[in-house]
Amino acid sequence: MSIWWSLHLRREAASVPLARRLLLGTMETAGVDPDICYDLSVALSEACANAVEHGGDTTEDYRVTAFIDGDTCRIEVTDSGPGFHPRAAPPAPPHTATDRPLPPAAPVPTPAQAPEFAEDGRGLFLIEALTDHVRYRNRTGRPGAVVSFDKILKWREGAALPMAS
Repeated sequence: MSIWWSLHLRREAASVPLARRLLLGTMETAGVDPDICYDLSVALSEACANAVEHGGDTTEDYRVTAFIDGDTCRIEVTDSGPGFHPRAAPPAPPHTATDRPLPPAAPVPTPAQAPEFAEDGRGLFLIEALTDHVRYRNRTGRPGAVVSFDKILKWREGAALPMAS
């Protein structure tokens, strides 16, 4: 068995905890280990907060899609903003893939190099630190950015989902 859901959310701060609670409820019901649930919920919150802050004008929504299939969870957050600017796009560290290469840019700090007390860039750092694989790309054919990340799941004993797979 697998679980898939998608939300279209208003670009407002109240949408962030809504997406987080839905993900947590789904994973807890399926029997995902609580530490994994927490890591993914923080990563999702950071990605949603970025979509709310940078995702276009206030009339635009953003989308959150989550897939739990077997032992992997993939989450994708898509907005309608300007996308990753070549100078602001996070470089792809060795453990990360980029779906569509962005034009070369001047060197910028990677999310892992975000200063300890920085106001910006810490969300991407947290997403990378809490997940197993991260991809950043611009939407194809329309404005917007896509941040997607995967995490290998661990299950509680007696979990519902792996037994039904």
